[in-house]
Amino acid sequence: MRFELRGRGGGENLSVPRAGDRFGSYYDPEGFGRFSERIAHTIGTAKFLVIQTVAVIVWVSWNMVAPDGWQFDAFPFILLNLAFSTQAAYAAPLILLAETRQADRDRSEASEDRRRSAEVKADLDYLARELASLRIRVADSADIARIESKLDRLLAHMDDRDPGS
Repeated sequence: MRFELRGRGGGENLSVPRAGDRFGSYYDPEGFGRFSERIAHTIGTAKFLVIQTVAVIVWVSWNMVAPDGWQFDAFPFILLNLAFSTQAAYAAPLILLAETRQADRDRSEASEDRRRSAEVKADLDYLARELASLRIRVADSADIARIESKLDRLLAHMDDRDPGS
């Protein structure tokens, strides 16, 4: 008979430690990294700059020409400045995180490329040695065949000259 410890809901096995920290919150660095890369990719496009420029033009135009009482951010545009400061405060670290992840991937790819290059070089060295060995064998066999044919001619010539045979 086997007993299993179950939580209150009956579905959680209490004999296995939970993943994450004690308070139930979970931080996925890989997921956050992917999120930061998407944000950096979006912020770094011409489309984003055009949309942001249009939004600023509309914002400033509305607050310059709208009748009193309809303006929500008067001339020094403090709210617009706050929005840009907040955007910059979050965008810079997200972009740095995305660049760090890309640098890690590049480093990993470069390491893999060096490993493959070393394997290819070793294979090429082996093939070069084998080719040199084959050349030596072929050269030796040609020399041997030439020497054998000369010996055969010499023996035939000696047989022709030997009256006792």
